[in-house]
Amino acid sequence: MAKISKSALVIGGGIAGIQAALDLADMGIHVDMVEKKPCIGGRMAQLDKTFPTNDCSICILAPKLSECFRHPNIKIYSFSDIQKVKGSQGNFKVDILKRARYVKEDECINCGLCAEKCPMRVDDEFDRQLRKRKAIYMYYLQGVPAVMTIDEDKCLYLTKNACRICEKNCDRNAIDFEQRDEEIKLKDVGSIVVATGYSLIEDFQNDALKNYGYKKLRNVVTAMEFERMMCASGPQEGHIKRFSDGKTPKKIAFLQCIGSRSENSKKYCSSICCMYTTKEAMIAHEHDNELESYIFYIDMRAGGKGFQSFLKRGAEEYNIKYIKSKVSEVTIDNSENPQIVYEDLEESKIKKMGVDLVVLATCMVPPRGIEDLADTLKIELNDYHFIKTKPFYPVETSREGIFTCGCAHEPMDIPRSVSEASGAAARAAEIIRGAD
Repeated sequence: MAKISKSALVIGGGIAGIQAALDLADMGIHVDMVEKKPCIGGRMAQLDKTFPTNDCSICILAPKLSECFRHPNIKIYSFSDIQKVKGSQGNFKVDILKRARYVKEDECINCGLCAEKCPMRVDDEFDRQLRKRKAIYMYYLQGVPAVMTIDEDKCLYLTKNACRICEKNCDRNAIDFEQRDEEIKLKDVGSIVVATGYSLIEDFQNDALKNYGYKKLRNVVTAMEFERMMCASGPQEGHIKRFSDGKTPKKIAFLQCIGSRSENSKKYCSSICCMYTTKEAMIAHEHDNELESYIFYIDMRAGGKGFQSFLKRGAEEYNIKYIKSKVSEVTIDNSENPQIVYEDLEESKIKKMGVDLVVLATCMVPPRGIEDLADTLKIELNDYHFIKTKPFYPVETSREGIFTCGCAHEPMDIPRSVSEASGAAARAAEIIRGAD
């Protein structure tokens, strides 16, 4: 194979970004991957299982993480941001800001001794603030690169010039409080793939969730929080328990379209909620086969291969009951049991149902900071602030040489994100090979 001089840049280290990077790298193209979090893996790393097969999420993702990290043609810049992009298709110049971890990546072996001794306890972002972590931490258990990071806003030494206990307990001398942010300049970038994923509406505003008791009622959680509750590596170690009393719920209500498709909310459908809600209800039933699950939905969206069969299987084998309805509010009784007030759309009646736990399927929204990134890349966003793509060309942005895939341009499931990533990689490779 002839040597290819130009490289590709992949922005975002979730499953779509990883697949795009692997495809490009396997073609012999050098790939620089930029991920703002301390580890690659994205949202998929937070999930317990994936639909419609209900396979273990990290079991699918981990081999790709390892392959991406070890691939000779991929260079990962984690804990980093895009600062500037100049030039044009086939000849981009990119400035990257690699933020200081205060830990030497080539020395840290993720033994965890530093975190054991750290006195600080702060909310864990990866676990959706459902448990605490230390000021020096591993972003998640199977994360890549497997390197600790110091939270400079919470570290006693960096904020108050005190402590340094982690440094004293590191046998590898990997702690480096003198480390500073580093600017990295890339040249000869032939094409760029943007795979920045999505955020959730509760990360920006709770107004859309206030009628459902979120953050007010202890037994109301979001779908992503429920994923972490079910996961063996999560805060409840795979045991589903109510936050009010620690009891195992016997009756769970899953509410659809939270923060979307209603007045004063997002006007689009997130497309995957119907499916992942059924998946969560199935997994919850596997934890306790006496569990009753009720899914309150407006319309059912199940357009993928095997999706309709998946829903049917949920109803027939997993004790899931689907209620076509509109939920107006969630209250509680004296035992903190949530009470669902809803309109039954099939019977045209207002009804009330008491349950043990409520799970909110919240709206997927564009990733935090997408406006700034779009301005830096000089690409357009659509009316909903996702990346705008060309009609009939779903991976092409408004700027030549810059492509996108996955939820960066609209909500979608993992299989479609992966297939789009391969499509974006193919288009990016065309430019680079054509210039060789």
